Amino acid sequence: MPSSPKSFYPSRQSWLAYNRRTSISICFLLIGIFGFIFGLVSILRPVSSYNNKCRTTSEPLSVSVVWEKSSGNSGSDLNIGDSHEDHKRHKVMGFVGIQTGFGSVGRRKSLRKTWMPSDRQGLQRLEEATGLAFRFVIGRTSGKSKMLELKKEIEEYDDFILLDIEEEYSKLPYKTLAFFKAAYGLFESDFYVKADDDIYLRPDRLSLLLAKERSDPRTYLGCMKKGPVFTDPKLKWYEPLGFMLGKEYFLHAYGPLYALSSEVVSSLVALRNDSFRMFSNEDVTIGAWMLAMNVNHEDNRALCESECTPSFVAVWDIPACSGLCDPEKKLLKLHEKESCVNTPTLESDDE
Repeated sequence: MPSSPKSFYPSRQSWLAYNRRTSISICFLLIGIFGFIFGLVSILRPVSSYNNKCRTTSEPLSVSVVWEKSSGNSGSDLNIGDSHEDHKRHKVMGFVGIQTGFGSVGRRKSLRKTWMPSDRQGLQRLEEATGLAFRFVIGRTSGKSKMLELKKEIEEYDDFILLDIEEEYSKLPYKTLAFFKAAYGLFESDFYVKADDDIYLRPDRLSLLLAKERSDPRTYLGCMKKGPVFTDPKLKWYEPLGFMLGKEYFLHAYGPLYALSSEVVSSLVALRNDSFRMFSNEDVTIGAWMLAMNVNHEDNRALCESECTPSFVAVWDIPACSGLCDPEKKLLKLHEKESCVNTPTLESDDE
């Protein structure tokens, strides 16, 4: 009997020790489970955050550009809407602004089926391949239905720059100046290219032409011409007879496609809007300004070919039309030709 308490006491100790070990094991098990869950969440959370970041930093390509009155020398301050960036200039080798209007929906459709990609990924791939960024450039109108249709097109394609200027043929010189100012504010570029929406273009060849080394940084590049002075834009088709009539004016580039170097555009940006005279024709207006600024005129006939040659940069029906005649159909026909699409891009000799 005396030995019973001795034998009972160690058994109780063992039971208590067992309970402690079990409790500790359960605690460690729970800690392990919570640790596993926490680790799993930690692993998954960065992926989710990264995906959200990608979505939120995928900024729109289309932007609205407006000007506010100021007392500065430029006469206006640039403000950019519909973009989440802090007005940071996007760096490219060349920016191409395709001038378009509210009556050119069909032209834009044809362009997007030919040399200009119809989706933002395609535009970004083209930019990576050539160093050129492309956007349609358009002003505003008081017609609510037209603005609503434009908004739908922007939401679908996301390839516009909207200028806070009335879209009218008679105001093309003002739109052109507004375009260069907006382009300079949006893009840090070696060249700023004005293009019309009725030409067939080879972006790869335009890229090579702009990338060529030049001794003069103040360059006005285009297909140069002289012609008669007409104040009525409806008579512009008559220009090829200018030499016969003996009515000529200064050398300037044809309107459908020309480029200004960064230094030239920066000088335009610094000007007040009323510093230079505005002519009725936009190409004459720019030519007059280039003459006044004493820039280097670089003539390149590859910018105004009438057919797809081995070295063409742009095709349009010179001199029959200021652009392609019946561009909606002609663009599609040209894009079906092997000579227009698949001929190699070769380094051309300096002119």
